[in-house]
Amino acid sequence: MISFIVPAHNEERWIGECLKSIRTAMERVAECYEVIVVDDASTDSTRRIAEQMGAFTLRVECRKVSAVRNAGARAASGEKLFFVDADSQVNERAVSAALAVLRAGAVGGGCLIDLKGPTPMWARIMLFFAVLVARLLRWACGCFVFSTREAYIATGGFSESMRAGEDLAFVQALKKVGRFVVLRPKVVTSGRKLDVVGPWDVIKLALTIGLRGPHYESEWVLDILYGRRAHDCRKPVKAAVRCEKNIS
Repeated sequence: MISFIVPAHNEERWIGECLKSIRTAMERVAECYEVIVVDDASTDSTRRIAEQMGAFTLRVECRKVSAVRNAGARAASGEKLFFVDADSQVNERAVSAALAVLRAGAVGGGCLIDLKGPTPMWARIMLFFAVLVARLLRWACGCFVFSTREAYIATGGFSESMRAGEDLAFVQALKKVGRFVVLRPKVVTSGRKLDVVGPWDVIKLALTIGLRGPHYESEWVLDILYGRRAHDCRKPVKAAVRCEKNIS
């Protein structure tokens, strides 16, 4: 059984495309799977859309994506856990490649990204170099990361002491458990944060992550990810992404 875990806070604009992409990919992969949408205190139609599309929905009020992902993992039945952000779309190539490396003995892995929709030239250039660096360091994006349940438990899951960087910390923890693979296929994710950041913001963030690794959390970063700036970026047409412990 494969479990897709989708954390979601007010994702009515994106959740339908995300779930449709999982369904389409799994129709081609043809393996048993489940989809768990962890609705984190949404006030929009996120949960209704997810239920209409056949996903199991779990309501939490964590407002911390690490805790939301962990809640989904606890509810999952699968021995293979795929964590997919609600504003991202997977594809058959990525899922098939992930299953292949798990069967070959990897404990987990992830994908790098392409951005959905029109993207400024500066962002495409920066993304190109970011992908090169991420492949070199074997870092993967939190919008699509996967592991065996055994490896997930061995790492302790996503660190709930972190409000940012928890996905990179999870990747680093998986590497200590066993082989971690950054797949060649990419997934597509929204470029909505580009509504509220400019090239200097991105350069500053990249340098901070490069110097501090997963521990890049700051008020400025949290404002972009979950605060006022994140709220602003979902006003025009786009929506933004956002408990218990005891992982077993």
